[in-house]
Amino acid sequence: MLVLAATPIGNLGDATRRLEAVLAAASVIAAEDTRVAQRLLAALRIETHARLVTVNEHTERARIGELLDAAREADVVLVSDAGMPTVSDPGFALVRAAVDAGVPVTAVPGASAVLTALALSGLPTDRFVFEGFAPRKPGERRRFLQTLVAEPRTTVLFESPNRTAALLAAMLEVFGPDRQVVVARELTKLHEEVVRGTVAEVAAWAEEGVRGEVVVVLAGAEPPPASEEDAVAEVLALVAGGARLKDASAEVAERTGLSRKGLYDAALAAR
Repeated sequence: MLVLAATPIGNLGDATRRLEAVLAAASVIAAEDTRVAQRLLAALRIETHARLVTVNEHTERARIGELLDAAREADVVLVSDAGMPTVSDPGFALVRAAVDAGVPVTAVPGASAVLTALALSGLPTDRFVFEGFAPRKPGERRRFLQTLVAEPRTTVLFESPNRTAALLAAMLEVFGPDRQVVVARELTKLHEEVVRGTVAEVAAWAEEGVRGEVVVVLAGAEPPPASEEDAVAEVLALVAGGARLKDASAEVAERTGLSRKGLYDAALAAR
């Protein structure tokens, strides 16, 4: 089968026993960078006779046939330089081809920069979206950020340390100064740092320069204030569906922040 194996994002202590066992037993290790994979194997003291194959953005599609043939006979383990393969890393085309060809695919869970930064951010985690890397060019970056102006979910982004200040400056221009944002850098490493604040505050911090691997977590947009007219229409729709006027008014009031009595009276008058 094809095994997607998550590797540590910084701290080697996060390598699981299952990861070590899978790497030791693999017949083929498909790695984003074989040199990084070899250093990981050495650091974990894993002895393996696996054949190491480079699978990156330049070689992945050309290797698909070879790797699927190997996965039909034995386990092929896919690893990226850090974290879970396919998440802003190579592997998606290979997984898609394996699924289409009926080759079993499984995963060895582990460290994830996306989930680690999200959990540490202090921003809502019940609904979130991952957007990968923001565009490099200023115009494209601005247009990309404009699509997030009304996004209600927390957004997680990867960014180069060299472009983090530019990204935050663009966020300040597009979102204004008050939206909450978090920059998490060097996660699980010795110099881990999580900077929280408004876009204006974090953009000012980033002006001095940012180092290390970076994840940016952006708060979702606040919902626009509900109009009483729309809220009354919601109440009447609930009543038409069988709800009591009192209960419908209470439900809509809780969701919108409007006065329960005001909605009740307005809905009663509208009826």
